[in-house]
Amino acid sequence: MAPIQDPLRDSYREAFITNPRRAEHLADGRVALLCIDVQYLDAADGWGLFADPEKSGVPEEGRKYYFDRLRSTVLPGMRRLQDAFRSCRLEVIHCRICALTQDGRDRGAGHRRLDLLAAPGSKEAEFLEEVAPAGDEIVINKTASGVFSSTNIHYVLGNLGIRSLYLCGVYTNECVETAARDACDLGYFVTVVEDACATVTPALHDASVATLRDRYARIASVQEVLWDLDLLSDCSAAGIITRKG
Repeated sequence: MAPIQDPLRDSYREAFITNPRRAEHLADGRVALLCIDVQYLDAADGWGLFADPEKSGVPEEGRKYYFDRLRSTVLPGMRRLQDAFRSCRLEVIHCRICALTQDGRDRGAGHRRLDLLAAPGSKEAEFLEEVAPAGDEIVINKTASGVFSSTNIHYVLGNLGIRSLYLCGVYTNECVETAARDACDLGYFVTVVEDACATVTPALHDASVATLRDRYARIASVQEVLWDLDLLSDCSAAGIITRKG
């Protein structure tokens, strides 16, 4: 069977991927790194969803793949991205699953059905130390998979003048993909940093990346994003852009 051809690929690429406004936003410093759900609830072995491996719903093979990828690739890559954005004085924004109440009565219906709860002040609500917020970086708490549908992040980004987003975090096929789709619909130019994202099987990860690629998001590697920021630094050194602050 011949591979399926996407008849709309070129028009989507022109609108969202190769659009010259992407470069303009980068040159203006109107970009931010959004780190998604890298917390003890869903990204720490032995905690939260993985406190009881048998009840996690993820087979041993999937757990091993997920945590190996986090340790070897995703967390080091995220930290490189965070350090680079910070050195450029660009916004690093963190979102996490965290209820407003201890019993989670404010959660979205989906999270209640899944019995998914990270109460305020709980270990599950804490970020992993190696990629935790620094200084006064913004933290957005959400009670559903979609950070745009369940929080005021769109308003916050508008106040900051952000028009392009770089996404990383977990899970690729759930909260990351939802954020990418919603952000694109709201007019942001989105880059998903593929090797700074993870989910519980490579097939799920690859399927999400394939769905988003050249449609809702540009797909890039950590190294490619660092090259993006090198261009921004050149502009700054030449006095063309004004950095945050």
